[in-house]
Amino acid sequence: MAFPSDLEIAQKAQMKPIARIGEKLGIDPDTLELYGRSKAKLPLDLIDEKKVAKSKLILVTALSPTPAGEGKTTTSIGLCEGLNKVGKKAMVVLREPSLGPVFGVKGGAAGGGYAQVVPMEDINLHFTGDFAAIEKANNLLAALIDNNLQSKTKNLGIDPRTIAWKRVIDMNDRALRSIVIGLGGTGNGMPREDGFNITAASEVMAIVCLATGYEDLKTRLGNIFVGNSRAEGRKYVYARDLHAQGAMALLLKDAIKPNLVQTLEGNPAIIHGGPFANIAQGVNSVLATKMGLSLADYVVTEAGFGADLGAEKFFDIKCRAAGLAPSAAVIVATVRALRYHGGADIKEVNTPSTERVKAGLANLGRHIENVGKFGVKAVVAINHFPTDTPEEIDLVKAYCRERGAEAVLAQGFARGGEGMQELADAVVRVADSGASAFKPLYGLDLSIEEKIETIAKEIYRADRVTYSSDAQTALKRINNLGLSKLPVCIAKTQYSFSDDPSLRAAPEGFKITVSDIEIAAGAGFVVPLLGKIMRMPGLPETPASEHMDIDAAGVISGLS
Repeated sequence: MAFPSDLEIAQKAQMKPIARIGEKLGIDPDTLELYGRSKAKLPLDLIDEKKVAKSKLILVTALSPTPAGEGKTTTSIGLCEGLNKVGKKAMVVLREPSLGPVFGVKGGAAGGGYAQVVPMEDINLHFTGDFAAIEKANNLLAALIDNNLQSKTKNLGIDPRTIAWKRVIDMNDRALRSIVIGLGGTGNGMPREDGFNITAASEVMAIVCLATGYEDLKTRLGNIFVGNSRAEGRKYVYARDLHAQGAMALLLKDAIKPNLVQTLEGNPAIIHGGPFANIAQGVNSVLATKMGLSLADYVVTEAGFGADLGAEKFFDIKCRAAGLAPSAAVIVATVRALRYHGGADIKEVNTPSTERVKAGLANLGRHIENVGKFGVKAVVAINHFPTDTPEEIDLVKAYCRERGAEAVLAQGFARGGEGMQELADAVVRVADSGASAFKPLYGLDLSIEEKIETIAKEIYRADRVTYSSDAQTALKRINNLGLSKLPVCIAKTQYSFSDDPSLRAAPEGFKITVSDIEIAAGAGFVVPLLGKIMRMPGLPETPASEHMDIDAAGVISGLS
């Protein structure tokens, strides 16, 4: 089946006023905080914990992706359309796109084809200003830290060599990874090494996505670890010692509220928060998910990259912290990714090959097995591309059937909700059956090392974990800070179960190296860094931005 053209999609994109979408959910139009005609903020008092407990939560995850991605967002939106087509009151709850990937490799991230959330251009660009607010709150703390280093009366004795807080910007800019600040004389501050992360990697982003309200937000912001102190009677410095949490929360007063938009078929969608899964927790906010569960009977949400990253963090961090229990999971697979894991070069992934698909199926099989380790029953969605052959699709279905998972062809991109009804029916069967009995992978009483090793051995299939000298020092600091009971949010490559992106399919018996461990005390986890992982990505040789434009009438092109 041929994919729809941009013109065909545009002709279908007849957006309704956002107040009408709210009315569909039973929300009084006067309750919505409007951002123009097509976007609105949802007040937090709409969350109903009793309704949250009764509604069904469905996680969309994926096998290990190719660099182009395998369409989790498109599948999530399409599944929402399909659920509404089969008569269910359903909503999709997603992350906000970061400008880094939008202008970098992937382009827009609001779905694709007939499975999109709209207004696509606004969502992909500045949206309702959430990322800007998070960036400003992050950088306010950075300014307060350097101001304190300069202070003669309120100096906390922060050791500049130990400052753990970096500035952020929502753009892929490798030149900002490592910089020197404070040059130009004493009036400009203390010269020291610093750097930028991308906004999606900010701990403030993680905090906004885990906070349960304004008081919890302030507490978490105050708990941000800044660095060591050389002042008498003080060993460590937190954001609360700089009295930063109130002003930071003030900057986030609207950003903490979930955003209501709609799908192409006029169904409600919530988009809120945007941490990456290879360097952060990779899931939308707790408040957005609970808002969705308060307003709909079935909520579809997604977690970044493969199930070894986003899904593991969704289960072990978000669900544990928020008391959520998913009723089903959907693992998105593409034939092209299976060819890739079966040995195809990235330039050959659209060339049919049953042999390569057979060889790559081990990757999908491991993800099915891993999701089951959390007590969650999975359905496999084969995100359909025109280059897929019937023989290849049949191979995938037969392989999944042997492993107790139903595999369904998903055609949301080409057909919208009509092409997702079979997947919707399969998901409803699983969600309503009670077959899932969610449980985290590890207990919080384990040491940080034991938690890392549990994930490395159970999810990645490594046979051992080694720690660099920096990581060993970090472990001592974590224990000294009393943070050893926190969950771990592992940062690693998304392209492999290992910390080596070249190891495709389902490797076993490899070694994992923890190069360092960052502390995110405000978010409530620590971040072990595996392999060569960048918290500030760079642009590719040919950025997606080169193909974007706006004409004299204000019509945007090249963003999808």
